[in-house]
Amino acid sequence: MNRHVVICAGESSGDALAAGLVRELSSLAPDVHYTGMGGARMREAGVTTRFDVSELAVVGLVDVLVQYPRLRRLFRSMCEHLDATRPDLLILVDYVEFNLRLAAHARQRGIRVMFYVSPQLWAWRSGRIRRIQRSVDAMAVLFPFETELYQAEGIPVRYVGNPLVDRVQPPDSPLTTRLGLSADTPVVGLLPGSRGGELRRHWPVLVEAARRLHAHEPGLRFAVALAPGVERERLEGIASADGLPLHFVSSETDTHGLMAESRLLLIASGTATLEAGLLQAPMLVFYRMGWLSHAVFSRLVRLDNIALVNIVAGERLVPEYLQRDASPERLAADAAALLDDPDRLRQMRERLAIIRERLGEGGADRRAAEMALELLEHGQLLEGS
Repeated sequence: MNRHVVICAGESSGDALAAGLVRELSSLAPDVHYTGMGGARMREAGVTTRFDVSELAVVGLVDVLVQYPRLRRLFRSMCEHLDATRPDLLILVDYVEFNLRLAAHARQRGIRVMFYVSPQLWAWRSGRIRRIQRSVDAMAVLFPFETELYQAEGIPVRYVGNPLVDRVQPPDSPLTTRLGLSADTPVVGLLPGSRGGELRRHWPVLVEAARRLHAHEPGLRFAVALAPGVERERLEGIASADGLPLHFVSSETDTHGLMAESRLLLIASGTATLEAGLLQAPMLVFYRMGWLSHAVFSRLVRLDNIALVNIVAGERLVPEYLQRDASPERLAADAAALLDDPDRLRQMRERLAIIRERLGEGGADRRAAEMALELLEHGQLLEGS
């Protein structure tokens, strides 16, 4: 009899993580079939998704309130799916608040739960560990320092590593060639983020910063990374008025090419900063959120750095710009100063080599799949595995 795994991811990065896990688990246990919620990558890996979440990603209190009716309907539907199918395992990938509620529902039904990607308990709202303790059978974490938090509370946990180590590699062919540019064309990469709120707040800032940089150095070209589900037309209209030389890329390979080959990146804080760090790409990291969200989060977050690339390094390798500091004027001025100083760019590249060292060896997808298989076959993690 085929075993059934429900797997739930709520945004682009989780969709990619879930897909990697499913591919590896499928090779270890071909009899398992998968349903759940996710995006295109999960479907390509063999998951029958009941809901496509490409437009679901939210950030900040206002975004959550706007999406709340839809999130509530989606949560109820997922609970009904669990009740109807009673899967052998529920795997929850990031998307913390939604998935922790789903974990609690599954626990009440006697369904085993594996949570993949730890909430940032070390940054804010550490009290969530109590909810995890009540509802989750095993935690798969991406950073080695996270295991201590769960071990101290008696929660089964395993450090699997970070899948980005395998996924992020320099492309074989130059991106500039595929964009129709000469190899020596100076390119600045623009990465505004993937969520709707991020795009609304970040893209106009990047466009104005790019206009200022282009006025400073007319030979510059700008390459924009489109996250899955983001339509080019949505961004292009804002930037087309004065002929700003923009090129758009959308595949993961081309995005990594953009990171590897750009002279400098202007990049929204998020997982993408780790990808850029793995490619030793000089960058300025910025982030803007709604005033209400910022007022709340600034009281709760206890970190010196907000960019994952700096958090992993344990020091500020790249500059960060938050809220008002993330202005077009400030970003353009500091970017121009860096572009005019090849030695500083070289030094930043060299220092970023520590990111691949800190993230460890590859094979995270496989280790996460092995955890899931242990839960499927033994109901718990095996000692010494």
